[in-house]
Amino acid sequence: MSDDKSELLRSLTLGPATAVGAKQASGGWKVPTLVAAICLALGGAVGWLAKPQPKPQPAPTPAVAATTAPVRVSGLTASGYVVARSRATVAAEVTGRVVEVRVEEGQVVRKGDVLAVLDASIAQADNATSMARKISAEASVAAAQAQFEEARQALTRAQSLARSGYVSEAVLQAATARSASAQAQLNLSQAQLEAARSDANRSGLQLSRYVIRAPFSGVVIDKAAQAGEIISPLSAGGGFTRTGICTLVDMESLEIEVDVNEAYIGRVAAGQKVEAVLDAYPESRLPARVIATIPAASRDKATVRVRIAFEGRDPRIIPDMAVKVTFIEPTT
Repeated sequence: MSDDKSELLRSLTLGPATAVGAKQASGGWKVPTLVAAICLALGGAVGWLAKPQPKPQPAPTPAVAATTAPVRVSGLTASGYVVARSRATVAAEVTGRVVEVRVEEGQVVRKGDVLAVLDASIAQADNATSMARKISAEASVAAAQAQFEEARQALTRAQSLARSGYVSEAVLQAATARSASAQAQLNLSQAQLEAARSDANRSGLQLSRYVIRAPFSGVVIDKAAQAGEIISPLSAGGGFTRTGICTLVDMESLEIEVDVNEAYIGRVAAGQKVEAVLDAYPESRLPARVIATIPAASRDKATVRVRIAFEGRDPRIIPDMAVKVTFIEPTT
């Protein structure tokens, strides 16, 4: 670049031969005019050299077609809540004072585990009485059985002697009567034994009701009673009487219930794939599927309830959580 500029400056300079030729052609020239021409030429050259050169533009790159990841087609959306199909407030079947509560909120229990114990003093006494009556009835049956065997043997001997003519007909009739009486007494004793056994079973069952057990496996989400309080299956005691020990939820039975506008219920089918998003965890999309559409519509809201099952168990899911679902329409 510097060599080109020097060459241009030299070309603009007037040498002796050029000056003489110019003088001859014009028939003479004046010095100021020549100087002005030289200055103009030099100024133009300097301006051209000082002009900023344009920056080189990068070579254009070939256009790349935009690509997007395939998006699954989604359709109808609805809101609802997480519900538990197995949820119960466990209460006693009898009225009594709570002696011990063996559970706390959040505790996992198994079916048959003891949740609470009530005061069963009277029930224990009744059960002991029933058991004693049963033992007495069993003894009465044994005695009646022995008397019947003796009377039966006596009748057999009397019948044998009567055939041989050694006893009279009156003796045979008396032996027959004693045998029948012993048979009746045995039957009565056996009936009394059955009644005593039934009473003992009833009192034992009544006693077992004072021990409250878990009806199914689950998690305790609410503890309603404390030791010393009166609990009853009825609320006759008002605010001083509890009606339940605790609330138990089977976490394996959690599902979603949503209300779908009846105008769009035709787009929902059993087994349809669903994406569920809990309001508490909006970044997580949980796979689910439609269990069933409840065949009843709400007049007030013009909606139909739909049951949805989670595909997998997530410990973050708890009852009564708000959830939004998207029903995935099959692609064609």
